[in-house]
Amino acid sequence: MRLGMVIDLKKCVGCYACTVACKAENNSQIPEEKFWHRIFEVEKGEYPNVKKIFIPMPCFHCKEPICVTVCPTGASYKREDGLVLIDYNKCIYCKYCVFSCPYGARVPNEKEKVVTKCTFCVQRVDKFKVPACVETCIGNARYFGDLDNPDSEVSQLIKERGGIQFSEKLNPSVFYLPLKPINIAKPTKPKKTKSGIAKPTKPKKEKPKEEKPTTPYVPLGCG
Repeated sequence: MRLGMVIDLKKCVGCYACTVACKAENNSQIPEEKFWHRIFEVEKGEYPNVKKIFIPMPCFHCKEPICVTVCPTGASYKREDGLVLIDYNKCIYCKYCVFSCPYGARVPNEKEKVVTKCTFCVQRVDKFKVPACVETCIGNARYFGDLDNPDSEVSQLIKERGGIQFSEKLNPSVFYLPLKPINIAKPTKPKKTKSGIAKPTKPKKEKPKEEKPTTPYVPLGCG
């Protein structure tokens, strides 16, 4: 099992209900002036045809989390279900994870001297509930489920709409559905002959290009 989230950029209206719901659900852990869940606004097009796109960014709960790798105490760890969490009792507030996260998902809590972040509302997940941001989304732009299950809703959406990640190297567990479906190329079948056996195609031979004589380089002042 690998729990993950799918966000439909076409449905997100930028209402910030997810940000508020996250803060309300996890308020005791989040510093007063900060948020675990952020939304970036991107303007596309030129006047008068300008469109604003909203890109929500929780923690991506990467399959290869660099924040876990750099943690010297084991405070940052990944569960078997794919959730990347922090053990506050082991956190020494070195902030290595903060500096290493390429998405800025780690939020230092100066008062408590620990680093915090989005947990996919682990307290809800353990009770078989979806994260607060998913439940609250008024545009129904969020989906949560098992990425390892090809029959799950999230896996089907990624397959049908061409879900994209921010980084294939770290393999985030958050996928975005683009505004327009991405055409996924399907392998072409070899053409059959009368005998029913496909003949291998021979690569076309390209004629060698004639090299034109080049003018020798003469430094300035020498010619």
